[in-house]
Amino acid sequence: MNAAAESRNATTRGHRNAPLTPEGRLRLCLRIHAGRPIVHVAAAAGISRRCLAKWYARRRAHGENGLLDHSSRPATSPARTPEDMADLVEVLRWQTKHGPARLAADLQRLHGVTLAPATVHRILVRRGLNRLRDLDPPTGEQLREVIRYEHDRVGDLVHVDVKKLGRIPTGGGRRMHSAGTESARASKRTGPGTGKVGYTYLHSALDDHSRLACTEALDDEKAVTAVAFWHRVVALFCRPQHHTDPPLPHQERRLLPVYDLG
Repeated sequence: MNAAAESRNATTRGHRNAPLTPEGRLRLCLRIHAGRPIVHVAAAAGISRRCLAKWYARRRAHGENGLLDHSSRPATSPARTPEDMADLVEVLRWQTKHGPARLAADLQRLHGVTLAPATVHRILVRRGLNRLRDLDPPTGEQLREVIRYEHDRVGDLVHVDVKKLGRIPTGGGRRMHSAGTESARASKRTGPGTGKVGYTYLHSALDDHSRLACTEALDDEKAVTAVAFWHRVVALFCRPQHHTDPPLPHQERRLLPVYDLG
């Protein structure tokens, strides 16, 4: 990403009252570079000459990257909680799985240490332990990665499932109408367009290795319908390209490809 794109991204993060954005700073610096006096440019922008001189010096030293917002975090934090105290908070988190407020109370009760719950929370965030999902429930240890099983070849294991979903009649179902009204009574009548329109059944198949997914909306879940769906799935999986395509990396398997066989 170049400096101009970073400037645009930083601009979107600025608050609405910000007098200058990275893109605006660049424009002011270009005016100075074109020969306009810095005092006149600063007065037109409604900022001080000292502020504009700072941005112009940064651009001359670092280019457009120097106009981006810098972190205001100090280089050193002498008042930061000592690491041995943070280690104690981490151990208690693993053992008890308590939140910041209860951990602060445990520190005071068990070790005579006084820490604010907000400080405990910052320690947990810094150690990556602020969410319970990051901890293993039986042991309390931190989970570094998710290990999932996966069959070695395409077709070794195919997950098949059927999801029953109610159709919505024209004009909405009975929950959209008041009780006792004509529209509510019409929603209970049978027939196309009104009343009880039945269900639709989503038949799905998912290959465990390639993560290829197939979904088809059918009228029922009878054995004949399910077997016919399975035959179409097998025909799709047996296509030559599905055997030659390399498996998707783990980070690309979040969105599964869905093929409608209808």
